[in-house]
Amino acid sequence: MTVIRDARRDDLPEILVIHNRAIVDTTANWDENEVDLADRDRWFDQRAADGHPILVAEIDGVVAGFASYGPWRARSGYRHTVENSVYVADSYHRRGIATALLAELLERARQGGIHAVVAGIEASNLTSIALHEKFGFRVVGRLPEVGTKFDRWLDLVLMQLTLPVDPSASL
Repeated sequence: MTVIRDARRDDLPEILVIHNRAIVDTTANWDENEVDLADRDRWFDQRAADGHPILVAEIDGVVAGFASYGPWRARSGYRHTVENSVYVADSYHRRGIATALLAELLERARQGGIHAVVAGIEASNLTSIALHEKFGFRVVGRLPEVGTKFDRWLDLVLMQLTLPVDPSASL
């Protein structure tokens, strides 16, 4: 059974493994160098300070995936907009984990007064695009050749889900 819960600091080593695998082997993350546990500690602390969730999917005591959202842009006018991320460990693909993580993440966004959730997805990642479409995200733009990895140019597809929220609400 999959349990979706808030991440704890002691989940960071497993999150780090999943994160670094995405760096080394995929274009889901456009970083080119693996990070260390100190990096994930800073990330965890920043998300907590900003009031942004980090969720994990746990199966039989193992972190099978994680999801979070963070600021879309630094200016205060963007405070109701976030960018999401969902990662699943290789051995847990195709089990509905990304769907469960994104569902809970979007519920947290609704509860947190978030109005727009943005996903930046490498254009050939059709699985991630389909996942987001399932939740009502729509493609709002495509930025050709804005990134590079594995000696090739990458296109970024921008998707957005708009949630109802009063613009006078503060976060």
